Amino acid sequence: MFKTIGLLAHVDAGKTTFAEALLYHTQTIRSRGRVDHRDAFLDSHEIEKARGITVFADQAEMRYGASTYFLLDTPGHVDFSAEMERALQVLDYAVIIVSAVEGVEGHTETVWQLLRAYGIPTFFFINKTDRTGADPDRVLEDIRSELSGDVLELSGWAESGQWEDTHKAWLSEREEALLESYLDGSGSDEEWDTQLARLVQEGRVFPCLQGSALLDIGIDTFLSTLERLTHTTYDPMLPFAGRVYKIRHDEQGTRVTFIKALQGELRVRDEMAYGPEKEGVRRTEKVTGLRKYNGQRFVPTDQVSAGELFAVTGLTEAGSGEAVGALNDPIRTELTPTLQSKVQFEPPLHLKEVLRVFRLLDAEDPTLGTRWNEALQELHIHVMGKIQLEILQQVLRERFQMNITFGTPEILYKETIAAPVVGCGHFEPLGHYAEVHLRLEPGEQGSGVTFVNACHADDLSVGYQNLIGQHVLEREHHGLLTGSPLTDVRVTLLTGRSHNKHTSGGDFREATHRALRQALEQAENVLLEPVYQFKIKVGLKQLGKVLTDIQQAHGRFDPPETAAETAVITGIVPVATFMDYGVELASMTHGKGAITLKSGGYEPCHQAEIVIERKNYNKDADPAYTSASIFCAKGQAYSVPWEEARSYMHVSTDHLQ
Repeated sequence: MFKTIGLLAHVDAGKTTFAEALLYHTQTIRSRGRVDHRDAFLDSHEIEKARGITVFADQAEMRYGASTYFLLDTPGHVDFSAEMERALQVLDYAVIIVSAVEGVEGHTETVWQLLRAYGIPTFFFINKTDRTGADPDRVLEDIRSELSGDVLELSGWAESGQWEDTHKAWLSEREEALLESYLDGSGSDEEWDTQLARLVQEGRVFPCLQGSALLDIGIDTFLSTLERLTHTTYDPMLPFAGRVYKIRHDEQGTRVTFIKALQGELRVRDEMAYGPEKEGVRRTEKVTGLRKYNGQRFVPTDQVSAGELFAVTGLTEAGSGEAVGALNDPIRTELTPTLQSKVQFEPPLHLKEVLRVFRLLDAEDPTLGTRWNEALQELHIHVMGKIQLEILQQVLRERFQMNITFGTPEILYKETIAAPVVGCGHFEPLGHYAEVHLRLEPGEQGSGVTFVNACHADDLSVGYQNLIGQHVLEREHHGLLTGSPLTDVRVTLLTGRSHNKHTSGGDFREATHRALRQALEQAENVLLEPVYQFKIKVGLKQLGKVLTDIQQAHGRFDPPETAAETAVITGIVPVATFMDYGVELASMTHGKGAITLKSGGYEPCHQAEIVIERKNYNKDADPAYTSASIFCAKGQAYSVPWEEARSYMHVSTDHLQ
């Protein structure tokens, strides 16, 4: 039975040491490495050894009982959350490591919320019980109060194999079908084991164990519990389907695509389909090689089966999160960067070579979103935080021998519209012809740009309608206020026109982009900024100061929850004013305060006029966009500004609006 297990934690909770202990106990490695000794099996990159943190999600294969486990050790630092999230998409079960000293920390909550969003069954392991100041009972209560009341401490059950009456009563409260068995004392221990495993798999109960990975306490118990309570059913007889969870490039520069097989079997030389359909067909490429990775080492193989993690060569464009084979659903992400930074380099480095390297890094980390700003002649990337930039600088130096620096991270703004508007675009230089009419409406928060087709086939062929949809979705569109990406807008194709003889290749791209821009010229545009959902825990003495700080940062908060000595405050605050507040809070509370920040999406900017003035974007000088339309008369093309374009259009949309 194949099982994929992910290890997740706040940084320094002992996650990588825990992974080493599991691998050692299953005889996957001969000796246990340590993060502080720089010899951990899964933190094998030089950068990870030097910093003592996990940066890249690496994997190992181990066998225990009747199962083969694929272990994914994910980054614990918040700056590398996107790498961690990509690994979540292929997990069967997750293990959250919590320190018995520090307890539930900021990133622990982020991890927990992500796991619930993805519906992944979860175990807890309270680590470092040997440390001075360790208090597993307090930490267990913290987990129950701050994460879930459905956490069940199972150390006694795991060691004895016997069911205690209190455990049966606890389960009966959560599963009515078990109440009768509990009250009349029926049901064998094996039957209760089966019911517990089912409730764990359904995400209704979360087992918790404890020990010390460093001193090898509780590891055997954890492994036996994992084996007893986890179960997977993968069907190798179905057509092959899988999901990409990581892209890497090996030392020869070969693109290596890491995949989880969800069903079926795959062999070398098989054809694999992936990506969205274009004109009813998905991209197909031949698998030229199959690899089974364990840490940094791999062995070639001829065949893989449902449930396995493996890597393929031969796929040139499959992206992280993408469905392959018989699976065809969209990539999903909960975490997105809120900062952008300028890439800075000097000769002899050439822009073309720098761009090539960043496109390669883009494939490995899609959240980088490398973008060339033609107007500013600058290269920008998206990032989660300053530590990520430091690591990236080191990667570029060691892997590509490039000495590159980055500008101070800036807020990544976006734009939307406040009310519906209709735009039109016409492109008719000599020998070309396309006309497009679009309606733009505010979309749901976080929906991005979506496309709806309301065009009749009598007005425009289905092929051209699909082409317009592709042009709407194929790239980020610039807003008019700051040139920032357009988001939360629903774009509806109302109608359009082509010419039997003159319409060719890019005509509808030109007309579509002009229609979008012409609509924005008429719209009430809104500047958006990223916000944090925050949770701050402080002593009652600091409550007033923290509430004042939040108000001064243009945030808002719910009524504080107070206990005997502490207060918990939750709310929403702009990233721009709060991104460095953790340092201030630590100083104010002498390290005793706790803060959790997670992305809360985008809201109207609290200082829109100041940002617009600072960005100084000239909408009429954007080389990528124009709102004017091109018409043709007497063999001559001429431009019509957006204000006058509607009266020149060849199709009327008055009846469609």
